[in-house]
Amino acid sequence: MLQVIRSRVPAGDRGQGTVEYVLVILAAAAIALALIGWMSSDGLVSNLFSTILSKVIGFVKG
Repeated sequence: MLQVIRSRVPAGDRGQGTVEYVLVILAAAAIALALIGWMSSDGLVSNLFSTILSKVIGFVKG
């Protein structure tokens, strides 16, 4: 069964899914670090998230 799946994936695309998962995990880690920075200080990241949050709330309220 595994051999059938491997034969359907072009050789140049093998490992592509793994790379995509790594990029998603890195993006999630960057967002988590930014959130931690926002919660622990009142710097630039805090202003950024506050602006984004108020825009999202304004969009939801209509």
